[in-house]
Amino acid sequence: MNAGGSSPQRHRGHRATLLPFTSVSSVSLWWDSPVASVIRRRRTVRRLRPEPLPDEKIDALLEAAGWAPSAHNSQPWRFALVRSADARRALAEAMGARFQADLLADGLPAPDAARRVAASRQRLLGAPLLIVACLAPADLHVYPDAARQQAEWTLGVQSVAAAIQNLLLAADALGLGAGWMCAPLFCPDVVRQCLSLPAGWEPQALLVVGWPAETPAVPPRRPPAGLIVER
Repeated sequence: MNAGGSSPQRHRGHRATLLPFTSVSSVSLWWDSPVASVIRRRRTVRRLRPEPLPDEKIDALLEAAGWAPSAHNSQPWRFALVRSADARRALAEAMGARFQADLLADGLPAPDAARRVAASRQRLLGAPLLIVACLAPADLHVYPDAARQQAEWTLGVQSVAAAIQNLLLAADALGLGAGWMCAPLFCPDVVRQCLSLPAGWEPQALLVVGWPAETPAVPPRRPPAGLIVER
């Protein structure tokens, strides 16, 4: 991921050979490849079995995340692993309380708010592992003006998102189920305090990870033809 406004690093002594997919046969080979299979098979899994995950699978997930592209190769992602039942329960309760307060403030009837909070809380309690993906802005470039600094922060967010996608694909390849929840964006202070995160870590997402207890249906996808413009 190249970021505008900076000098790209160049690798000397080696030039990659690019092989464009121009023929029907090469496209067919792509769709039959293992990586294409994982991309198409990956699903958001909301129901997980409670059995603990082996350390080597967790290590593999984090290593896969670390191979994502990032702005200036800054690798500004950080991860908090929430494994103990007590820690997961504390986080679920703290985030649930904020979620319920927001729903009630929006005018949602109390019974409906309680049901939504209970469902969200159960997703956290039912997973043997929670991974809170964070942004470390200290790894990013510093600019003297607010506009470029805001753009740099957005580059960092994009980098963390790329790491999350790598992690989700690796989870599927390892036979695990995972789901991406954006709830930490709505209560970063709660997450930061509950997990005693290091100073400067900005919670971006929460991933529930475990052994899948369901096989989600294939969701509808928009065809590419309706999503592009050509010039």
